[in-house]
Amino acid sequence: DCVAGRENCLKATRKEFGRILAAEAQGCTHAAVFAMTYTRITQTYGWSRDVPGYYQDVPYINHMDAVFAKYYFDAYHNYKDGNRSAVPRAWLTAFDAARDKRVNGSGDLLLGINAHVNRDLPFVLAGMGLVRTDGASGKPDFDKANHFLNAASEALMAELAARFDPTIDDSSDPLGASYGTIMQMLTTWRENAWRNAEALVNAPGPAARALVAAKIESDATARDAWCAVHKGDAAPIAYPFGMPEPYEG
Repeated sequence: DCVAGRENCLKATRKEFGRILAAEAQGCTHAAVFAMTYTRITQTYGWSRDVPGYYQDVPYINHMDAVFAKYYFDAYHNYKDGNRSAVPRAWLTAFDAARDKRVNGSGDLLLGINAHVNRDLPFVLAGMGLVRTDGASGKPDFDKANHFLNAASEALMAELAARFDPTIDDSSDPLGASYGTIMQMLTTWRENAWRNAEALVNAPGPAARALVAAKIESDATARDAWCAVHKGDAAPIAYPFGMPEPYEG
């Protein structure tokens, strides 16, 4: 996908996001939360790409954007087609939770980010390569994405709350998520994804690589399993105002 990193790759990616977002948002499905999130992030990536000097190697980052999106598209369409065996476990958890309306908007957002960053991203990076065509590391450009993600996060949380779930950016809600909290978590998860990709690339053989891959899959689903069990737990420590109910606003 977009191996040469040409500029028009982003147009095709955005067109597919538009189709998915329209289908989910117009139906008010809970999957619309992540669909809109990824659409807006991709639009913001396009903005950052057009800023002179923002990236050292624009074709490299264009390639990364296209491959990363394809992982989501494949999971999404396989799930819609009922081909569950082709959907990674972390995505099954996220899509099932959205379908069954099990979690609030913040939960849908976090489950989608978990599946795409903790599960997909290491395989994306390892597959496309951690170095640019000139032999330099792709890490500086990879890290620059944190800047545009941070720039978009406040507006993103506000739009998600305005369109899909008014509690999604309510930081007074114990299950809400402020844009600062989301960004801090996302930065940590992206760094971990790069390290997991390095482990995949540096594995000495197929068996060792399989172990790394299995750990990536397990870690991504372990977060989901924990949430499924503990999402209604009481707060472990009292706030200044006392002990809140788990879903109290």
